[in-house]
Amino acid sequence: MKFDERSSVIQMKGETFRQLVTEVKETIAIVDFPEPARRSFGLIDMWNIRRNARSASSR
Repeated sequence: MKFDERSSVIQMKGETFRQLVTEVKETIAIVDFPEPARRSFGLIDMWNIRRNARSASSR
């Protein structure tokens, strides 16, 4: 197998290097989605389950 070895050191001007390593101040957008309200299991839900239930004899 042949491998090409290249130096990882490159030549560049000092001004170009300073532009590459300058810190860029960025604003990160924070999106706060409201969590959906959790519904608790209540009396109406139990009533709907009983109302929609099918008995074994009705089939």
